[in-house]
Amino acid sequence: MNLQELTQWYDFTGKTAVVTGGTGVLGGEMACALIGCGANVAILDRNTEIPEANQKPMDAGPGSYMVVHGDVLQRDVLETAVAEIVAAYGRIDILINAAGGNHPQATTNVDNPFFDLPQEALGFVFDLNIIGTILPSQVIGKIMAEQGEGVILNISSMNAFRPLTRIPAYSAAKAGVSNFTQWLAVHIAQEYSPKIRVNALAPGFFIGKQNKALLLNHDGSLTARGQQIIDHTPMGRFGNADELLGTVLWLLSPASQFVTGIIVPVDGGFSAFSGV
Repeated sequence: MNLQELTQWYDFTGKTAVVTGGTGVLGGEMACALIGCGANVAILDRNTEIPEANQKPMDAGPGSYMVVHGDVLQRDVLETAVAEIVAAYGRIDILINAAGGNHPQATTNVDNPFFDLPQEALGFVFDLNIIGTILPSQVIGKIMAEQGEGVILNISSMNAFRPLTRIPAYSAAKAGVSNFTQWLAVHIAQEYSPKIRVNALAPGFFIGKQNKALLLNHDGSLTARGQQIIDHTPMGRFGNADELLGTVLWLLSPASQFVTGIIVPVDGGFSAFSGV
């Protein structure tokens, strides 16, 4: 195989990708990368405002994009959004389930001990991460089954490998995402088409809107928790969102055409470090 054939694997011209949570930090970076590689990208989110940092690269193309209001926890709303995407682009080749997150009341602290975590907050975290991954996989996976091909990429977490203190619901939910990824990879390949692949990315520690206050003080210095993370990351730093993109594009491209059912850490070595 020559270099030209290898580089063509990463040309997504004519492919259509749906990115749930696509206005978030990580989902937005993935959407920008796919547009830059020629794909038609549908950014599906309850928030339809594109972050300023992503607007310019999205507009630069060469791929195109559309922003569609959708809710990964409401199947009827999701189905309407997906119908709009199919009407615009004709098919869906890629699904990135980037919607997810935690809830402050599902985090333990002195004032909110584990025994008192409210059921509503726990349910919110499980619904957003688990149901919010399963429902889009049902709706869009069915389209892929009819096409006979497609790629689904779920977003798991380091918490699925090694649960962190204070966030029991998020850790358990992301472990569920990893388990579901493996289950769906087997099910859809055996029951529908081996040309439909399902994998997951497990990001290490990237600073975003939800965790910034936990990791950094107002002056930019590390909090105690932030320092613990850096101390357990062999590369000694947090990740940058664009450092996920090489793995993302590999998992979405024909370069990984014999890869399904795996969860890939992108974590600066955090998952490999025993602390000793």
